[in-house]
Amino acid sequence: MGGEKTDWPGKLSDCNGFRRHDFRIDGINCILIEPEGSPAAGKPWYWRARFFGAFPYPDLALLKRGWHVAHIDIEELYGSPESNRRFDLLYDFMTAHGFDAKTVPVGYSRGGLDVYNWARKNIEKCHCLYLDNPVCDFKSWPGGKGAGPGDPEAWKRCLAAWGFTEAEAMEFGGNPVDNLEALAKSGLPILHLCGDSDEVVPAEENTMKLEKRMRALGGKFKVIYKPGAKHHPHSLENPQPILDFLAEALKCN
Repeated sequence: MGGEKTDWPGKLSDCNGFRRHDFRIDGINCILIEPEGSPAAGKPWYWRARFFGAFPYPDLALLKRGWHVAHIDIEELYGSPESNRRFDLLYDFMTAHGFDAKTVPVGYSRGGLDVYNWARKNIEKCHCLYLDNPVCDFKSWPGGKGAGPGDPEAWKRCLAAWGFTEAEAMEFGGNPVDNLEALAKSGLPILHLCGDSDEVVPAEENTMKLEKRMRALGGKFKVIYKPGAKHHPHSLENPQPILDFLAEALKCN
């Protein structure tokens, strides 16, 4: 272990028929849900970055297949260095406890900032990425500097998390849409689900912009567009396309 303080195994409760652990690492709230029966070979884990428990269709399907589902609190951190640090804490904890050295980070909405900003620095620790109507540029959301309405209060929290003035944030070149070369070169499989009529996180400023750049760089990138769909609901009630993507990604690495 890396010397962190933890109260693992924490508080045990039921979550949709599965055993849920609520515990802390260095005072930060974490969740780990155990699968049905014995863990799958290699102890794979699915990492929900934000909005734990919302639209959990793939989560539940994977739990039934022997995966664990994990989470560490990164609320209102917007992919900032503190978000990265907390991701490192959970990753180190999980791998020290015998879980797969490669994980599947999952970013719904603003979780896209957290997942992409950690994954591009830790490509070798990921089997693949799954993003769902993700924020790929904080100027789009919560900044509201494009077609979408943004969120003024969340924008203030985002600036605070990064320690930026608004002028510094507008000049920042470290959003997911700006940092794709290493991910593309690595061949890491990336899946986006995207409502093409997303009214909160406009597709043209986020997924579509990122897709265009990834394809130009030769990245391994797949998008499932949901015609006419808005920001909610996330995921797919029948998660089979997501499960198929994960199975192929794990088979390849």
